[in-house]
Formats: sequence, structure tokens, C-alpha cells
Amino acid sequence: MKLTRALSLVVSLVLTPLLGTAMAAPSPADTEVIKQKMSDMLDVEVISLQDSIIDGFYEAITNRGVLYISRDGSKMFHGNLYDLDKGMKNLTDAALAGPRLAMLKPLEKNMLVYKAKNEKHVVTVFTDVSCGYCRKLHNEIAEYNKLGITIRYLAFPRAGVPSANADEMQSIWCAKDNLNAMTQAANGKSVAKASCDAKIAEQYQLGMSFGVNGTPAIVLQDGNMIPGYQPPADLLRTLESRQ
Repeated sequence: MKLTRALSLVVSLVLTPLLGTAMAAPSPADTEVIKQKMSDMLDVEVISLQDSIIDGFYEAITNRGVLYISRDGSKMFHGNLYDLDKGMKNLTDAALAGPRLAMLKPLEKNMLVYKAKNEKHVVTVFTDVSCGYCRKLHNEIAEYNKLGITIRYLAFPRAGVPSANADEMQSIWCAKDNLNAMTQAANGKSVAKASCDAKIAEQYQLGMSFGVNGTPAIVLQDGNMIPGYQPPADLLRTLESRQ
């Protein structure tokens, strides 16, 4: 059973496990057994499994984002968890912050980097050349750089991999001058077909594991992620507020 199908069944049962947990704590199951069960039933890879802030539940970091599963391995729910006492802080996204930074490292050599001359901040943007706001962001690269913000791109073809969308992004990544090729694509110009080991599929899968569901998606220096386009001045204010 794939994750999307499984979640449609889980949603109707969310209240039951939560109420059940409040009445009686479940018996802990072996974490390796739980990981295998999630892999078999949901077709996900469990990267880590640790105690959740929710009593009686584990927090599972997977290649499809964060899932919460009861300690006996019998109940699961999916969605964002917020802290009402801390200004609606998204605890689910915060749980991914540290792991995101570590998971970005292996693909750093595959990023398209537009480096600021007077670099103060570095952000990683999951982008798609068919996305209007991604094009808008790219056409303001000079302004981000002027403010000291280095932009690093990873590919997130929204049509998935394989797709014509993914092939187009591979051609950009594999172009002799890939930074210029990205600029051409952002201005609606075609890019000559090219192939290489750009790891577009790996970039896309990484975005999925980060919880990216639209582009652009901006990963900040602390590992937190902002969905959607941010004007240069707004992004700078956000970055400076986190220092």
C-alpha cells in the first residue's frame, strides 16, 4: 500500500488513536519492527525514529517527510504539529531542520550556485523551470546577491521523475555553462539537450523527504524551510531575524 493510499485510510482514524492514547499507554514495540512495518505497508524509508513530543508516539523522519506512529506500532497519523503557546510554531517542520542540513551535504556538488560577492547568508532553493515564481526569483538573483545572499539551486521537477520536465532540468544542469542555461530557461528560452550524472532524481527525492510540495521552496541556513517565493528584502529580514 503506497503512502497516499494509506493516508486516506489513516485520516478517518486519527481521533481514535489519540483518544486511545490518552486513556491507556500502548505497549512499546521494537523500533526495528516498526520501521519494517512502515516500509512494508507505506513504501517509505525510515531515516530515524525517536520519541515524539506527543506522549505515546514516535516521530519518524522518512523519505516522505515526518510521520507520527504509536509506540506499539499500531496507529499512525500524518500532518503538521503546531505549538499554540509559541506562536503556532510548526514543530513538524522544526523536527526536520537538523536532518535537512545533513541530508543536503551529499548533493552540494550537484547544486547550481549563484554566489554573493559579499556573502552573508546561504540558502538552498528547490526550483522548477516551469514554475512562474521560480522564474521570478531567478530573475532577481542579482538583487539577492547584492544583499549578500548566495542562492543554491536543487532541481524539483513537479511532474516527477521521469518526465519531460525532469529531462529539461537535466539539460540545464548538464549544460557546459549551466548557470547561464538556467537564466535562459527562466526567460522562456529553450536549452539544448544534454545529459550527465546530474542526479536530478536524487534531488527530487530529497525534496520529497523535506516535505516540498511546491516550488520554490527555500531551505534556510538553520534547516527550516519557507514555502514559496520571498522577495529579496523580505528574505534578508527573515535570515537576519534568525541570527
